[in-house]
Amino acid sequence: MTTQNDTRGGGPQRGGSAGGGRGPGGSRRLGGNRGRGQGGERRGRRPRRDEEDSGLVERVVKIRRVSKVVKGGRNLTFNAMVVVGDGNGNVGAALGAAGAVPDAVRKGTTYAKKAMTKIELNGPTIPHEITSKYSGAKVLLKPAAPGTGVIAGGGVRAVMEAVGVKDVLSKTFGSSNTINIVRATLEALDQLRDPVAAVERRKGVGAGSSKDEVAS
Repeated sequence: MTTQNDTRGGGPQRGGSAGGGRGPGGSRRLGGNRGRGQGGERRGRRPRRDEEDSGLVERVVKIRRVSKVVKGGRNLTFNAMVVVGDGNGNVGAALGAAGAVPDAVRKGTTYAKKAMTKIELNGPTIPHEITSKYSGAKVLLKPAAPGTGVIAGGGVRAVMEAVGVKDVLSKTFGSSNTINIVRATLEALDQLRDPVAAVERRKGVGAGSSKDEVAS
């Protein structure tokens, strides 16, 4: 009996040693949490490399969900209108389509970068008044005094911020379709010319034609 009691008494001791084994296990679990914390810090540093990758200004103007009815049901896709500029007179816009919103935005950004063009500016504003129309949307742009700011909304403001215009007055007429407004704004910017250079060019052409007439 004494031997059996001693043996039973040793049971709790072994249980205690097992409980003691759980202690190191708990410390290993804490170590695993610390490892995950370090991994979280590494994940937090990744966006810095992405931000340094490009210095362009990107604006997502419009995201649309498009549903197409087919024989087997409906196909859902997304369109994203993206405006990209460097803030120094270069701007482009494009429409990207994909089955998911991030993919559509990425495609739109890629196409907009390829479609970037140089715009003639007059410091922080535009050189002269311009009106342009695309489909049913009509956009009027006017130069403004320093400190006025960008008096525009929706697609016009996105384009102005991307191209680097700080002071401008704008007005939209007709259709309220944001995509058409963006394209009308881009066409208006593309038609801008430097007045001084245009006058000199015309004078040069007029002088050349008059000299030809005298020589003949």
